[in-house]
Amino acid sequence: MLPPHTSASPRAPGARAQGAAIAWLPTLLAKGPTRLARQHLRHPVLPERAARLHCIVLDTSGSMRQRGRLALAKGHVEALLERAARQGDDVAVLRFGGQGVELLVPPGPARRPARARLRPLGGGGGTPLALALDEADRLLGRAARAWPGPAGARPVQRWLWLLSDGRTLEQARAPRAAQRVVIVDFDDPRQSVGRCAAWAAAWGATHLRPFEVVPAASGWPLAPAAA
Repeated sequence: MLPPHTSASPRAPGARAQGAAIAWLPTLLAKGPTRLARQHLRHPVLPERAARLHCIVLDTSGSMRQRGRLALAKGHVEALLERAARQGDDVAVLRFGGQGVELLVPPGPARRPARARLRPLGGGGGTPLALALDEADRLLGRAARAWPGPAGARPVQRWLWLLSDGRTLEQARAPRAAQRVVIVDFDDPRQSVGRCAAWAAAWGATHLRPFEVVPAASGWPLAPAAA
């Protein structure tokens, strides 16, 4: 998640202080040449945590290379990263395919280098979906165990985005550590095997086609759009 806050900042109106700790440099600056008084005291401010962590799980198996599905899916991931950056959310990106499961982007703020890692990404091989979802569960579980944090700190909302064409015979279980699950279906709608829709129905997840807008009721009102 976000790196630990190491500098002591003056406490702003409405900011949350970290216990009774005193930030001495701002306190002494506020005191000036006068005797130290209560009104001079300044406290370290807790770092603001991202409201949401989006774990994006990208299928890079052989079937995703057909008919431009992988290129479309990478574009969708880039749109998700851009939207997360605008919202101040954290992201993580996993890819799964013939070479197993790889953590492309570790959890943290969405930044341009994360998007740059997607562009040369190729695909091929099998579809280790269950392994990918297990890894996503572990990642999101670590985020969940980080809370409750200090008093007054808000918990992070855990989202899982599965981008796949559903062309696998694996029977993957529903992700347990995610509070919101969105499945973006990259299968050919004219010859769809229907597995993404079936997973969404079984898991209570949201099922979307590429670049559809997530319903506002989902809790992320500004979802990726084609624009």
